[in-house]
Amino acid sequence: MKKQVSLAMATVMALSLAACGGSPSSSSAAAADSGAAATDSAGSDATGEAASWGDVTLTMWGAEEDQTMLREMADAFIAENADKGNITINIGACSEADAKDNILTDPTAAADVFAFADDQLNELVAAGALQEVSLNADDVKSRNLEGSVEAASLDGKLYAYPMTADNGYFLYYDSSVISAEDAQTVDGILAAAAAAGRTFDMTLNDGWYIYSFFAGAGLEATLADDGVNTVCNWNEAPGADVAQAVMDIASNSAFVSAPDADIVSGITNGTVCAAVSGTWNAQVAQETWGENYAATKLPTYTMNGEQVQMGSFAGYKLVGVNPHSVNVGVAMMLADYITNEANQQKRFEDRQLGPSNINVNASEAVQAAPAIAALAAQSDFSDLQRVGANYWDPAASLGQILASGDTQGKTTQQLVDDAVAGITAAVAQ
Repeated sequence: MKKQVSLAMATVMALSLAACGGSPSSSSAAAADSGAAATDSAGSDATGEAASWGDVTLTMWGAEEDQTMLREMADAFIAENADKGNITINIGACSEADAKDNILTDPTAAADVFAFADDQLNELVAAGALQEVSLNADDVKSRNLEGSVEAASLDGKLYAYPMTADNGYFLYYDSSVISAEDAQTVDGILAAAAAAGRTFDMTLNDGWYIYSFFAGAGLEATLADDGVNTVCNWNEAPGADVAQAVMDIASNSAFVSAPDADIVSGITNGTVCAAVSGTWNAQVAQETWGENYAATKLPTYTMNGEQVQMGSFAGYKLVGVNPHSVNVGVAMMLADYITNEANQQKRFEDRQLGPSNINVNASEAVQAAPAIAALAAQSDFSDLQRVGANYWDPAASLGQILASGDTQGKTTQQLVDDAVAGITAAVAQ
């Protein structure tokens, strides 16, 4: 999901608009710290900065779907600190999936506070683009699920604030079209969708999703011991058969390989009756399908006449602070605030996002949510997302070829050989 970044300061806009764009949305009121912290500010420096309030401007990036919610959180932060100074918080849209690439283009021009997927943490730390959490670190650790804290840490140091524990995917479906039995298999979903003149959608040309078919068949793509490159055996048996099975699915008239935005449009306009996606689309699915809204683990698919359970990637979404911020202390306070218990509860209520906060996660409402229950069911078949930088493009290209059916004369074995060669190629350093 490509998002757009809106920034207030013209210099930042000039540097960032190549990949992102938009107009700033901001509020001014009392609440911030004016110390000009150096990029290596931490510990007592950051604490001292946060204690001295003054006029400050912060930029915060988050998912496009979260813009209204983030604006409300920012305004509440400002109001709660109205006696301490003046702060302007500009909200920009940048997908968690795209955060690392946008930040590393020029960390000095990136947002002060930003959301990102946990698999990006190592590279952000290595690039000096993540501030170690030096304010309330013990509180952050104690209030969040252990797995989310581990995902936010490196070498025993906490580098980010856990935000959600739901960065995975599963099956949404309209139960007026797809029965619970149909939803157990891709074949059943496609048959029911075809009978209703509707479609089953999934993004095949994306390494995050195409992984599900190969992982389900027992194959792997994971980070090498060097922590940089990728180990992948998709070209070993039954990898070629997996590729053929995906092409068979994609050739069905009731199947559509679509980007996330098109899946959302299809749900709302009634053309899509089932889709593979994540919790970020729970609200639109629930509002559109009403009492027919349902969710469950990913289905099985047919390979060589046998049913194979689809696997998946899983992970967490985090909030980081840019060490290049001239207001590191207040930026940490804002990051801490937007990921606290009350705001994780708000994320669940407003957007149906699965919380990493222990108390919110254990609540009856969260445990009863269809999307959260589906994610929990899929967790038995999911792997923590850990791959090198060279995984994504070759995996996406393979998915695109399988979705289109245009193999350009190559066998499925040649296709997976090509993909693995790209995926396992050494990352330039």
